[in-house]
Amino acid sequence: MRNSSFWWVLIVLMVILDLYVFQAVKLVAQPMSARPKSIIYIAYWVVSIAAMVTLLLLPYLPFIQQSKFLRSTVFAIIIGLFFAKVVAALFFLIDDIRRGAQWLAGKLFFRQTEGETIQEGTRISRSAFLSWMGFAAGGGLFGTLIYGFGNKYKYNVKRIPLSFPNLPVAFHGLKVVHISDIHTGSLTDKKAVMKGVEKILKEKPDVILFTGDLVNNVSEEAEEYMDVFDKLYAPMGVYSTLGNHDYGDYAQWDSPDAKKANLEKIINIHKQMGWRLLMDEHVELEKDGEKISILGVQNISGRGRFQTYGDMAKAYEGAAVYPFKILMSHDPSHWDAEVINKFSDVDLTLSGHTHGMQFGVEVPGFQWSPVQYIYKHWAGLYENNKQKLYVNRGFGFIGYPGRVGILPEITVLELKHG
Repeated sequence: MRNSSFWWVLIVLMVILDLYVFQAVKLVAQPMSARPKSIIYIAYWVVSIAAMVTLLLLPYLPFIQQSKFLRSTVFAIIIGLFFAKVVAALFFLIDDIRRGAQWLAGKLFFRQTEGETIQEGTRISRSAFLSWMGFAAGGGLFGTLIYGFGNKYKYNVKRIPLSFPNLPVAFHGLKVVHISDIHTGSLTDKKAVMKGVEKILKEKPDVILFTGDLVNNVSEEAEEYMDVFDKLYAPMGVYSTLGNHDYGDYAQWDSPDAKKANLEKIINIHKQMGWRLLMDEHVELEKDGEKISILGVQNISGRGRFQTYGDMAKAYEGAAVYPFKILMSHDPSHWDAEVINKFSDVDLTLSGHTHGMQFGVEVPGFQWSPVQYIYKHWAGLYENNKQKLYVNRGFGFIGYPGRVGILPEITVLELKHG
């Protein structure tokens, strides 16, 4: 197994968590008769042990490894169970802390009297309530994750009008379709993906911009979908950049040359699909004698855990003459780390990378996702003085094969002069 120590640590944590949660199971089952109580206990441990054994054997089960859909679904169910128990355990922990504080206060400040028996009865009632609340919260989370399996191909078209006083008049009304994070290594339904491509074409964009992560790990993942994404067309072109997953950093390679060859294949796949891959460079768009520039950088991250490959200065060289500039940069942390400080005349930056964590809440006037505690800019439109950043929520998915609250996105940006 590629990372056996990690998996064994995870298994140990799952065992500890299961033992802890089982105490709450016993508490809520306490009023039941012996038979249903035994059924609940047996069912709990059968499911828990089956999850742990399956997780250990997952890399060695050929019928699962041969199916991307089955592999990702089984893994997601197991991890979903784990996090559901974590959420439930938080409620149990609150109750344990409460009971511990109550016991300590009783020892320090009160003598034991008959009245404590009444308090004990109250304690059990409160414990049962918090236990049921914990199971409801954990079960709700697990049910939500299962529901989200059906949302991974429900492409959401977001139309965003953006005004810029320095946009040349000839480009007023320019329609830009922005997509990001396709992750072909996760895709399992070619027809559903084709429907997403058809949605893009239906918008009749003037230009299409893709901001990285064509694959999860290796170039072969994209080959099956080349005849889908080569259908993307716009009169001013389809332009692309690389994301952190495109460099093969998360796969094992026999040699540095093998990793380099993989990247070269990915670069060639962009070319074969008719996409103009921008590798720390810029291109010119012209209309009615007026010009704007599109800059594209390799992955640049403002966060230490992700490798930086790009060179913004190189991409910008010679672009100062253009009155309006669009930057394609996969990781939105690059905007804060460099763009707004050193390249203040870059008008619009387009990024992806976060996926909105594929989990969150978005309603008019409010959006939330756990990823916002990691990334300052994680979904949608952001502004700093005259500069704008748009973070696409991702066309594909990775890890969890679903979407909850944060749907896959096709962004349609209409640029206006004014």
